[in-house]
Amino acid sequence: MERERKGLSTPRAAGVAGVVFAILMAAAIVLVRIALPSGAGGDDTLDSGQRSAVQAALELLPFAGIAFLWFMGALREQAGEGEDRFVSTVFLGSGLVFVATLFGAAAAAGTVLGESRQTSDFGRDFAYALLTTYAMRMAAVFIITTSTIGRRLGALPRPLVVLGYLAGLTLLVVGSDVPWSELVFPAWALVISVNILWGRRPAASA
Repeated sequence: MERERKGLSTPRAAGVAGVVFAILMAAAIVLVRIALPSGAGGDDTLDSGQRSAVQAALELLPFAGIAFLWFMGALREQAGEGEDRFVSTVFLGSGLVFVATLFGAAAAAGTVLGESRQTSDFGRDFAYALLTTYAMRMAAVFIITTSTIGRRLGALPRPLVVLGYLAGLTLLVVGSDVPWSELVFPAWALVISVNILWGRRPAASA
């Protein structure tokens, strides 16, 4: 009975953690994009409103990373013994590198709040490179491997598998060339999480 309860609670944990991550990550991206619209290479001085937006984003990102770790762990638990070791290793590695890169980008973005103009410009460029180029590439790999695992185990419906591959390829190819493309990742996580929670309803009511 205890094992059964654990198995039933894992999908719900994945769904809730995914929704929390999607909301926090999307909010942080929007705040950063509004405060630093020019991105890397921008030379505008931040006003008080922009500084507040960056500060709010920096406070959200650590919690987004923690929620993502819960989301990733719960998804991996669902795979169980049926997981492919190669794909699951890429899944786990891409997720961990994404979180590490996300935290690195947050630390670099914090330098724009300093008084030194030279440090601020370097931090802005470095943060955008980490977030839009490296973190999003790792997010793309995570999406593709998750979709592959979901397809092989039959855990995801075919439309979501196709959506995942399209989202992953978009982030992998587009990268920093298209502003706001970073929102593809939290949007995908939200769709997957809602699907997981929605799929739990019949079991919960039985």
